Amino acid sequence: MIQGPEINRYIPKHFRIGWWSLLVFLTLGLALETMHGFKIGWYLDVSNESRRLMWTLAHAHGTLFSLIHLGFAATLNSAFVKSGEWYRTPSAFLTAAIVLLPGGFFLGGFFINGGDPGIGVMLVPVGAVCLLLAVFMTVCGLSNERIDGH
Repeated sequence: MIQGPEINRYIPKHFRIGWWSLLVFLTLGLALETMHGFKIGWYLDVSNESRRLMWTLAHAHGTLFSLIHLGFAATLNSAFVKSGEWYRTPSAFLTAAIVLLPGGFFLGGFFINGGDPGIGVMLVPVGAVCLLLAVFMTVCGLSNERIDGH
């Protein structure tokens, strides 16, 4: 792989973000299942259906984005990455996406307004755009051939 030493800081960064956030979002899933199992009204009552949906979406998207971070780190460590510092911007967008999109769902579920999600849900589209841009830029940063010549 023909890359500068700068990329070597991004690979462990995304592995750490991926594994730590996977732990956080799997723990959130366990907490949701526990509230469901113990029939916690604050979570299960019909009037809290929006909360349940928002938190389930936060858990699911956060878990998925954690895996995307692990995939990004593995991609940066592959021989199919173009040279240059193209990875800096998608790295920033991916990091923003894992905070904004699941965070927006979580906040939207925490502050319910008459059955509607709270204003925190407004972070979701911003996080989605960050994710789309990061994936597009990553695709553009890949080569059709191995860079190391093998």
